[in-house]
Amino acid sequence: MSRPPFEQQPPRRILLICTQRIGDVLLATPLARSLKRKWPQSELHFLVFKGTEGVLQGNPDIDRIIAVPQHAGWRDKLSQLRMLWRRYDLGIATIASDRNRLYAWAGAKFRVGFVDEWETGKTLLLNRWLTADAKNTHTVSQILRLTELLGIQPCFEVVPPSLPEARREALFARLAPLTSKPFALLHPSPKFIYKMWRQAAWTKLAIWLTEQGLEVALTGGPDDDERAYADGIAKLVPVRNLAGTLSLAETAELIARAKLYVGPDTATTHIAAATGVPTIALFGPSNPVKWGPWPREWERFESPWHWRGGKTQGNVRLIQGPGECVPCLQEGCDRRIDSISLCLQRIEDLTVIDAAAEMLQQPASAPAVIPVKPIVFS
Repeated sequence: MSRPPFEQQPPRRILLICTQRIGDVLLATPLARSLKRKWPQSELHFLVFKGTEGVLQGNPDIDRIIAVPQHAGWRDKLSQLRMLWRRYDLGIATIASDRNRLYAWAGAKFRVGFVDEWETGKTLLLNRWLTADAKNTHTVSQILRLTELLGIQPCFEVVPPSLPEARREALFARLAPLTSKPFALLHPSPKFIYKMWRQAAWTKLAIWLTEQGLEVALTGGPDDDERAYADGIAKLVPVRNLAGTLSLAETAELIARAKLYVGPDTATTHIAAATGVPTIALFGPSNPVKWGPWPREWERFESPWHWRGGKTQGNVRLIQGPGECVPCLQEGCDRRIDSISLCLQRIEDLTVIDAAAEMLQQPASAPAVIPVKPIVFS
């Protein structure tokens, strides 16, 4: 490889681009941390889709968040490109997509990013590039491979969202008496049905946790279906139902104080793993090698997870549903997001309860003390 760029002069402004879902944005934060540690005086802007920027709240490595609409007409897209035009010395496209690469090309004089192996001609927008791996490389590892193109050291820490101290204390006071006692958090309602465990099983788990002397709270998104799913559990068990009432940063702060977190393949479970709390992740059709939660103290490119079979790595226990077809990489058994995944439905209640008993014996990894700086929303 030729000499690393910016050897003589650090980039004044860096544009980091991840126009994907919330989980993808969170898993790009190790690259943001790597960049900021190498060039602490550089101004780092992070471009994401509107609706995903909350996962970056309180991140001290980011100087500005630029949130753009996911669906926009050609006039709006041209306006976005004009807004970015050559304002940056370095542009980084973390996803192998035309839109990521176009933003990088418009915004920066020097661009790095990914192309898929079947793409031809797409490298014209980039100065340096790598081939993306959609199956055998963890998302954190893949994004961090861009450090090779820049000649900088990778930092493997996923940075969860956070609140300023005053708001954090106000949150804990508002949620008392839950936060004044040992408690567990369950996230039973993912956005998509094909990632969902059985409601009856969540109820049994909640009952078992209360029998261990823990308070139990439910978290979830604001969608009506997610809240209704959590409501169904709350009607049967004395739990604190917080589904739809917390921001991502508030959820992260609450998780970091918990004794245990249990959730499906969702962004909140990635946040839990990043806080260092003992975390149980329920996986079915999704590829754990690519999308398994990144344990807090995992510091190498090798994925923490295998294709088949769950295990414990650091503060995370991954439980994979049974079946020869697992993981099928499909969105439910009927190949659509509103269909169930039988592999998830067949995870036994006692399997998760036994894992919870084991994880409750483990001390949580100490969360990093992260200074909070203001974030400017576009």
